[in-house]
Amino acid sequence: MDLEELKSRIELRLGDIADVEADAIVNAANTDLILAAGVSGAIGRKGGTVIQDECDAIGSVRLGDAVPTSAGDLKAQYVIHAASMEIGHFAIDRNIARATRSALARAEELGLKTIAFPAIGTGVAAFPADKCAQLMLAEVARHLVTAAGIEKVLFVLIQEEVVEAFREAYDSLTLPSASAGGGARRRRPRHHGRRPRGDNGGGERNASNKNNGS
Repeated sequence: MDLEELKSRIELRLGDIADVEADAIVNAANTDLILAAGVSGAIGRKGGTVIQDECDAIGSVRLGDAVPTSAGDLKAQYVIHAASMEIGHFAIDRNIARATRSALARAEELGLKTIAFPAIGTGVAAFPADKCAQLMLAEVARHLVTAAGIEKVLFVLIQEEVVEAFREAYDSLTLPSASAGGGARRRRPRHHGRRPRGDNGGGERNASNKNNGS
């Protein structure tokens, strides 16, 4: 895969990820899988109570892990809940990177072709959008050059300034080596007991263009 092909498989959009048609959309989740605000709140409102019910049945996940549920009334087949923060805490770089990798791995395990991400950690978890863009795009690039299943990765971003941050990172994206770290790690998440409630946020009207980042 060359850089042109890699970038053609990544698309940036302005809009609400809960409105996106894709095999899976990613929820910027907390470890307790509570759909309360930001991206999570939009997914819960538009997808219906079945998504939270399935999250409740799972219980909770470790930081950086991701788990799938059905997508209820959404246009996606699945919601992949990627946990980058604990309730009441901020997101940090390694947890955003791990959550991105885990979501991609879950999509591969499910045999999915398209997956849509929000800007994980940039809502109530207060992670800077420019650093988030660099981290997430690097993880996606590493995955796409080492795994064959996923054909298209969308970044659906709720704010213009976040789209701009991702566009800048996209424009400076380089081709990772096939031996670089990351890729499709297939680690089964461990579930444990529930803690108090809370949420993380992040967030389709076409805005930046798919294959050229403009």
